[in-house]
This record gives sequence, C-alpha cells and structure tokens, in this order.
Amino acid sequence: MNIDKPTLDRISKLHPSVRGEVTELINDINTDILTGAAKVRISEGYRSFDEQNAIYAKGRTKPGPIATKAKGGQSIHNYGMAFDIVLVINGKDISWDTKKDWDNDKKSDWMEVVEYLKKHGWSWGGDWTSFKDMPHFDKKGYTNWRELIKYPKDKNGYIILK
Repeated sequence: MNIDKPTLDRISKLHPSVRGEVTELINDINTDILTGAAKVRISEGYRSFDEQNAIYAKGRTKPGPIATKAKGGQSIHNYGMAFDIVLVINGKDISWDTKKDWDNDKKSDWMEVVEYLKKHGWSWGGDWTSFKDMPHFDKKGYTNWRELIKYPKDKNGYIILK
C-alpha cells in the first residue's frame, strides 16, 4: 500500500462508510496518478465539535489568523465526511503548491489529485465561490451540515446514514 502512516491514522477516524473508499483512492493516487516526487497525504480528517470551535476561535477570541468560517457542527469534518490534503515531496517536504508538476507530465500534481477525487464522488473546496478551500474535499451527498446535524448518531458518535 502506498499510503503513509499519518494518512492511515486520519483515514481510520473518518466516517466508517468512507474509510475503505478513501484508502483505495489515496493509494491509487500515490501509485498511478502521482508518479514523481509528490505523494498526497491527508492533513486533516475528522474533527470534533470542540476541535472545530477551537479553530473557529483563532483570530476572533484567540490569537492568530482566522482559519475557518465554520463553528462546531458547521463543518463536514465534524461528521467524518471530509478531509484536507497536502503534497509530500520526496517523503519529507510539505507543499500546498497547486501549480507544480513534480512528475513532469505537463499537469499540476495538485490538480491531478483534484480531478481524480472529483471524478470519484468528492466535492472540492476550490470550487466554492465565497471562500475557496483548496485542500478540502467532502463526500458528495453529505455536504450540507444543516442536514447532517439532524442525523442520529451511533454509539461511537458517527452519524447513522439514511
């Protein structure tokens, strides 16, 4: 499997219904799509409401720049149906460069990942109109927190899908 440990750890906390799919997608990207120095890593996955509120407080009631518009419950991350990516170059350097082509195939590695995930049922935050979130992906069909917050939860705190 062509997935690093931090990514596997983050996948293990996503909603159980998407874990296998995300594992397969990331492995395929790192094996077949990104053939040069860059590999994709999941940098963020599931976040609790409390973790989301702590991020929301930055730049508002806590020091630092504003990082999100979403309070706890208002992010798809809070339901385990979203993840953020970063590229890891040569196994060590982190990059959010959306234009670089490390495998020299005349396509941006970042955009190759975006195209692949969109083709396989994931919405991209870079397509948002008001606040572009280039690293963000969420599962199509589960992108409305106002609906997800109403779902009952199982004993582990994950929403029970309808």
